[in-house]
Amino acid sequence: MPRFRYKVIDEAGNIIEQEGNYPSEDELLVELSKGNYSLVQIERLDKGEKKVGEKESVRIKLPFGGVSDRDISIFCRQLGTMVNAGLNLVDALNIIADQTPNKRLASAAKDVATRINEGMGVSAAMQRHPNVFPEFVVNLVKVGEETGNLDASLIKAADYYEKIAMIKSKIKSASFYPTFVVVVATFIVSGILYFLVPTFAEIYSSLGGELPLPTQMLIAASNALRNSLPTVIISIVAFSLVFRYLYRNNYAFRKGVHKLSLRVPKMNDLVVKSTMAKFARTMAALFSAGVALERAFEVAGQTTDNLVIKEAVEQAKKEVIEGEPMYRALEKTGLFPKVVIAMIKVGEDTGRLDDMLETIARFYEDEFDKTVDGMIKLIEPMLIVFIGGVVGLILIALYMPIFKMGELIKT
Repeated sequence: MPRFRYKVIDEAGNIIEQEGNYPSEDELLVELSKGNYSLVQIERLDKGEKKVGEKESVRIKLPFGGVSDRDISIFCRQLGTMVNAGLNLVDALNIIADQTPNKRLASAAKDVATRINEGMGVSAAMQRHPNVFPEFVVNLVKVGEETGNLDASLIKAADYYEKIAMIKSKIKSASFYPTFVVVVATFIVSGILYFLVPTFAEIYSSLGGELPLPTQMLIAASNALRNSLPTVIISIVAFSLVFRYLYRNNYAFRKGVHKLSLRVPKMNDLVVKSTMAKFARTMAALFSAGVALERAFEVAGQTTDNLVIKEAVEQAKKEVIEGEPMYRALEKTGLFPKVVIAMIKVGEDTGRLDDMLETIARFYEDEFDKTVDGMIKLIEPMLIVFIGGVVGLILIALYMPIFKMGELIKT
């Protein structure tokens, strides 16, 4: 019989790690669901021991065709609305699966419906698809099952992912314009250096005479680019691949990049405000739904993209478990703004922590929007001036010898 190691959280918020033999992973999930445990991690220990003819089931996380925050938001809202209207949960899932354009989400919804029909809980069935249903959704659904308010939990999840999708969309829109302009400008300047400058260089060399220093530097840059273009391209591609590999696979490297993002002017403001908005929004949604504060901390930490802040949240969670007030635990990290600490302290003192977290989320979402808009307005003219200046200097250096044509022609 297969042996599994699993880590769960009980109703009191305690983390339990155990091992045991079960007929299958499905059977283990059913048992955990009956005991009202929240699954954190599950691992099969006897992967190498396979019977003859037995095929190993492998889960592959594809880099494409994923499920976006907006897809999850629409799914949760549709399911919550149907459940609220009294529709059978299995039928509702099958209807959504038939209508959703995302094939991975549709397949997962069909599988969840089948497992619910076989007696498995909704949250346990969703846990079978960690690449489709985020842990945040699973936790809210579990609370909804326990309290009998599944529709309200699903609507809350839908509202949450709508907000998160808006934040991510803002970040993409803020980075797209400058990236696009810089890439286009690089191609234009490279094209001038590679194709146009050599033509002028041939004309000037046939005239003889000494060229102005800016023109000489421009021609030297053009020759260097033409002679080493393959090396430049290979170096850029190699650097990009190495950076991407290290960022994905090396924790220390990724943490160093995230630490740097907190020190770069303007960028740190953007990172902190977006992170605070997501952290507060996640905590508010989970805490108001009845999820234990310790568990809410763990899920909120997982939704935090910056590893430096994520580690700070993990440290704060440990101190909260040990009895430290939430505001003081966050204050010790030195990464949370004073306004966040002050508002959380008020929420804890008044017993309205969920309301304060919601207020913090709205505040930082508004601040994030203003910061993004301000950066776009600042970057646009700066890029235009910079690119115009570079192209202008190239053209001046290129045409300077024409103004001294008489001096260049040797008789």
